[in-house]
This record gives sequence, structure tokens and C-alpha cells, in this order.
Amino acid sequence: MTLFVWAVTALLFLAGTTMLVLRRQLLAMLLGLELMISAVNISLVYHAGLFSDAQALAAALLIIAVAAAEAVVGLSLILDLHKSGGPVDSTFLRELRG
Repeated sequence: MTLFVWAVTALLFLAGTTMLVLRRQLLAMLLGLELMISAVNISLVYHAGLFSDAQALAAALLIIAVAAAEAVVGLSLILDLHKSGGPVDSTFLRELRG
């Protein structure tokens, strides 16, 4: 069973890394980051359950909260960029302007 969990988390992390590196759309890059965070969280929760570690489960809950906040901030930045008429592609972004 442990090998199956490691394989699933490795595939999810690899898919997230691939999306982050190869895709240029900001939404796809954000989705890749979320896949990577989910892969790490799955591994952490599995091993916390395996070793009956309550602190690891608390860390996993904190990771979920931080990932949700990161998704909200990222999506709001992408939406604001889209509303301003700018490109939602990472190749055209050079700097953030106020």
C-alpha cells in the first residue's frame, strides 16, 4: 500500500511540475502548484495515519489552509489582470505595476 501512495503522490507532483514548467498560462501554472501541494499533503496525511501522528495531521490542515489562501490570491490577481485587458500569459509579464 505504501508503494501505491508513493506512486500516486509522485505522479501528481510530476504532473504539477510539468504544468508549472511547460505551460505559460497563469491559470495552468496555478493549477500545477495546487497539484504539487496536494501531492505533498496526501503523502503527509497517509504517513500521519500510518504512524498515528496528530502533529502531522495538524500540519496537513495548515497546509490546506495556506493552499486555499494561495489559490484565492492567485485567482484574484489573474482575474484583475484579465479585467485590465492585459495578457494572462506569463511570457508577457515583466513586472508588477500599481
